Amino acid sequence: MTISEKVAHLKGLIEGMELEDSKNTKLIKAMADILEDLAYDLEDVQDSLSEVGEQVEMIDEDLESLENDYYDYDDDDDDDDDDDDCCCCDGDDCYEVECPACGETIHVPGSIVDEGEMDCPSCGEHLEFDFDDEEEEEEE
Repeated sequence: MTISEKVAHLKGLIEGMELEDSKNTKLIKAMADILEDLAYDLEDVQDSLSEVGEQVEMIDEDLESLENDYYDYDDDDDDDDDDDDCCCCDGDDCYEVECPACGETIHVPGSIVDEGEMDCPSCGEHLEFDFDDEEEEEEE
């Protein structure tokens, strides 16, 4: 039994009681009317929620399709195992750097390494490249 049906039943019981017209009777009837309005509003909310749920499911399916298309494309690129053709370097020296924050391996063009700093594209951690220690070791 729905809430609307329960409220209709309650209103029928109140009318069947044949109460004499008094303030209490008017109060009970007013409360039943309010309950009826609330029941109708609740049904409207439930219908709207059901529609929103269907729309969210459609969006989820579309997003899943887009993710599959996008990630399948990226997975194909990773399967090449051709490290010489780094997509970001275009003939420039290319370095592999592991981000200490997220552990992601990043291909970095030599020009950016020469600048000495960049932000990790995966987690946004600020990375600094310092080769002074390596140069001192090579000189010794």
